[in-house]
Amino acid sequence: MAISGEVSSELEAPLVVDTDDTVNGAVDYKGRPSIRSQSGSWRSARFIIGVEVAERAAFYGIEGNLISFLTGPLKQSTVAAAENVNIWSGASSLLPLFGAFVADSYLGRYRTIIIASIIYILGLGLLTISAMLPSLTDSECQVGSKSGSCSTESQVILFFISLYLVAIGQGGHKPCVQAFGADQFDEQHPKELKDRSSFFNWWYFTMCAGIMGTMLILNYIQDNLSWVIGFGIPCVLMIIGLLVFFLGTWTYRFNIKGHGKSPFLRIGRVFVTAARNWQVRGIQEETGGTLPPQSSQQFNFLNKALLAPDCSTKEGEVPCSIMDVEEAKAVLRLVPIWATTLPFAIVYAQAATFFTKQGFTLDRNIFPGFDIPPASLQMLITLAIVVISPIYDRIFVPMARAITGQHSGITLLQRIGTGIFISIFTVICAALVEIKRLQTAKEFGLVDQPDATIPMSVWWLIPQYLLLGAAEVFTMVGLQEFFYDQVPDELRSMGLALYLSIFGVGSFLSGFLISIIEEVTSRDGHDSWFANNLNKAHLDYFYWLLAAISVIGFTLFISFAKSYVYNNKGKSQG
Repeated sequence: MAISGEVSSELEAPLVVDTDDTVNGAVDYKGRPSIRSQSGSWRSARFIIGVEVAERAAFYGIEGNLISFLTGPLKQSTVAAAENVNIWSGASSLLPLFGAFVADSYLGRYRTIIIASIIYILGLGLLTISAMLPSLTDSECQVGSKSGSCSTESQVILFFISLYLVAIGQGGHKPCVQAFGADQFDEQHPKELKDRSSFFNWWYFTMCAGIMGTMLILNYIQDNLSWVIGFGIPCVLMIIGLLVFFLGTWTYRFNIKGHGKSPFLRIGRVFVTAARNWQVRGIQEETGGTLPPQSSQQFNFLNKALLAPDCSTKEGEVPCSIMDVEEAKAVLRLVPIWATTLPFAIVYAQAATFFTKQGFTLDRNIFPGFDIPPASLQMLITLAIVVISPIYDRIFVPMARAITGQHSGITLLQRIGTGIFISIFTVICAALVEIKRLQTAKEFGLVDQPDATIPMSVWWLIPQYLLLGAAEVFTMVGLQEFFYDQVPDELRSMGLALYLSIFGVGSFLSGFLISIIEEVTSRDGHDSWFANNLNKAHLDYFYWLLAAISVIGFTLFISFAKSYVYNNKGKSQG
């Protein structure tokens, strides 16, 4: 397929002729001016949403049941398996930062998506092959193996190479696909700007619907039929997704680069110049206003750099445009928002851990002979998202838009803050349910029986799962659109990678917090808050702590949100 100058999105194409039916700053796959009536908008978005559904189904098809494969066919210990899952999940959440850097600086989003998809498919294919290799039988395992693994060395090596190829593929795929999808909507066109907000809502809706299908079908196949088929299906899904993405090429809009140099280089130079200036100012203050000749010369130059502005290099002065400085300020303004949403990410991390742990101890019988798996309750989060997202997009947004005049109904930061506020009640609800669970265990004399089923229905957990789903509709989607919209145009893949990094760092912080609490509360022979016997533990204390942290984070978020100055690209944030 010939695509002029790398579908040069990203390609540095000829100037676009400005006509009523032409999209400024965008070209088609041949590098010609992009015609509005023939490209972009929902016409292109449906192809991009399709590949995202395939990718998310493939990813969760691996992640959702990974610990079962490690402790099953690979015969790793629970501790070793848990460590491997945590490391891989953390890497998968942070690799998009690297993928976005490559896309925004060198390859462009379109080409990065294709290369990342190929790596993804390779990883999934090798993962399927690794599942075909036989593990050693239990009798052949080396007892006391330090690695905690009883499988053949070649199988373990191939499996982890495959697994991290999937993580690398996801790292390039995830931040670029959504950014490329949003690029199909012209933010200078009133209708397309409104449609772009809907795009983020429907993007999350379809993604969650795909995840629900994964949980219902793939996990069952992996647990009851075949791991080879269970890993092979995600591989096939990714192949289909890549083909769907290719089919949309003729409709896509590709952004034209606004500058010749990498946006990271331009913005980095501004920060380096400012840092040097601050350093020289400090020296000047310490020396009472006098500097050595060379320092004085440097100070004068750097002071000029901030005012002009110019940026310094080894070769001398290089003009730094006002746009470069403004872009650097825009990136810097995101830091407080990023930091104050970390408490939400810590709360979010509990759904797959302690929420599930609570469910293990409760009465999970649905009908005679069938107990619902505790992990399946996570589908309630997705169900809440699938139900609430259309209501939000079709009912709430139009009503709010009529009142506020905002194209998205409420501002992006208001949306994010609403979700954070709901998450506070999520952990409060979890704490109250845990108090009830502990009281029931005590009333029935089950405190010393960790394996006993407490006569309390698992449905008591429904509210906390549904609340977390509602919080996601507001905060998750809001963060996606916010970090896409508020970064410089050429850094939009990086913006979405920054959004993803919130949850990667949040997971690491959750693990660190748990480790500290475990160390402190288990001293002097006391049962820790996370004792193996959950009836002697105090998850309720932990949830109350998370609620307090969330309140502090929410307060700081509100403070920074009030003073935040929007980049007026969308023209209607306030």
